[in-house]
Amino acid sequence: MWKRRALGWLLICITGLTLLLVRLIQIQLMETETFSKHNINLLEESVKQRTQELVIDNGRGNFLDRNGVMLTHKKVSVLVLFPFLKKIDWDAKKVSEITGVPENILKMAVEGAKKPFAYGDPQPVELTTAQMEQINQLNIPGVFAIEKKFERSQIPAEQLIGLTGENPEEVKKRYPDKELSEKTLLGVSGLEESFDEFLLPEGKSKLVYHVDGSGGPLFGINVKYVDPANPFYPVNVRTTLDKNIQQKAEELVDKHQIKKGGLVLINIEDNSILAMVSRPAVNKKDPYGTAGITNKMLKQQIMGSVFKTVVAAAAIDHNLDTPMRQFDCSKKINGKPEVKYNYGMLDFSNSFARSCNRTFGELAKELQKKDPFSLEDYAEKLSLTSLVGWQGDVYHTSDFKQLPDEDNGRVFVSDEARKDANMAAMSGIGQNEVRATPLAVANMMATIARGGKKKMVRAVSKIEYKNGTTMVDFPVKELKGETISPYTSMRLQKLLREVVTNPNGTGRWFKDLPYEVAGKSGTAETGKYVNGKQLHNKWFAGYFPYKTPKYALVAVNLDVADYEGGVNLLFADMVQMLYENDHE
Repeated sequence: MWKRRALGWLLICITGLTLLLVRLIQIQLMETETFSKHNINLLEESVKQRTQELVIDNGRGNFLDRNGVMLTHKKVSVLVLFPFLKKIDWDAKKVSEITGVPENILKMAVEGAKKPFAYGDPQPVELTTAQMEQINQLNIPGVFAIEKKFERSQIPAEQLIGLTGENPEEVKKRYPDKELSEKTLLGVSGLEESFDEFLLPEGKSKLVYHVDGSGGPLFGINVKYVDPANPFYPVNVRTTLDKNIQQKAEELVDKHQIKKGGLVLINIEDNSILAMVSRPAVNKKDPYGTAGITNKMLKQQIMGSVFKTVVAAAAIDHNLDTPMRQFDCSKKINGKPEVKYNYGMLDFSNSFARSCNRTFGELAKELQKKDPFSLEDYAEKLSLTSLVGWQGDVYHTSDFKQLPDEDNGRVFVSDEARKDANMAAMSGIGQNEVRATPLAVANMMATIARGGKKKMVRAVSKIEYKNGTTMVDFPVKELKGETISPYTSMRLQKLLREVVTNPNGTGRWFKDLPYEVAGKSGTAETGKYVNGKQLHNKWFAGYFPYKTPKYALVAVNLDVADYEGGVNLLFADMVQMLYENDHE
């Protein structure tokens, strides 16, 4: 009897030990970096228990402007102090003499520290190269001068570049085959999201020292530098932005009190974004819960009279623009007397310069009779209704989009509206169902300036490895589909210039600028009201210099009252700023 019991207990003990051994093997050998459903890295956690560290670089890829300047972060030469200094006699006086920080302040900072820190963080004292060399030559344990990566307090083009955040569930969903920490930063909007796979960290760069239970140094006072030791990572995403121009553009948008709207500036030669500003800005206290995260420049908006550029192109090709033809601009589209904008009889060119609604309502109806799809065809030829952001095959990713949040534009929503003459007339002046993104409008202006050549708009030119070699190149690419002819482009160029040179043109405010401007204004009724007053979208879209086009610019102010919120001064200040920037 007792033998059976003994044998039973022996089997239970063996089974228990076997299970413990299996569990130990699982923990120690098999799931050391992805333990449990939370993918906990046991190696990292065990190291954390016996070490203290200062992260120098989180390992995520960086965004650069077109000149190689860091956009979201900056590298600062800082003084790093370790808390074990409070337990040893160190020469704070010499460090003070080199840095200019009072000796007692340095000692107080160390006394209050529980982990390594960059002195002055979050606004660290920046050291010169000479100061760094002098501090490191002191060879004081726990005192270092290093270059550390800090996030900028103000990130330029924040909606375009996007935000990052921690989301354990999204890490698993997005990268099921990769062994990533739950705390891995992921891109949640903008370029951070679209380029996320390239930006994932290979590991952190950090200073580490081992501690005992009381926080004292365990193996003397040696501090180790830990680095992923990969010469290729983290990568750098080289955007097409110009940081200097971007910052000045943001200052001007805020100076002119654009609460909702912004601007898009395109370099016509390579069709890339030099600056993009969207308001409202991102709320730092609640970045993900506000409208500020949305990039208004990539969202379709009611565009008003800017759309007359499309109608003009179609009218030119269908010979509806004969010089002798006169339009009665003393009347509205519906035939009622025009009280506010009574221009009398105008020809085609003057109608465009003065933005006569009657002219373009009639032309839109005539075009609709010829072909119900005419307005949509020409909107597509001028890249207003298609996606214009760069897309193509990249590595194993087919149809990669740099700007995945970009909206399509539109002219009509239904076939019924497309065949209705009155709907066509309202569409001819950019009302009714007509929508386009500010980015697409800027690209339309660039297309016209280039003589009808349609190109994709780039926000990123290439991805570079850490050592500077190219990982992925995003070449200038043409947009597929039909485009307008060089002759039609030439005619549109002249019409857009007359908007500025005509004494009564809607862009006459720009005639004395240092760069010759060509463009089109737009004021669209939104159908929204505040205190019984109709709200409008106000636009000016154009390019310059007229004879040697370099820039395409769109400025837009959304949902503002008729008597306020103009964009002419913003557009003019941008032209002036770019001229001065080019001639410094």
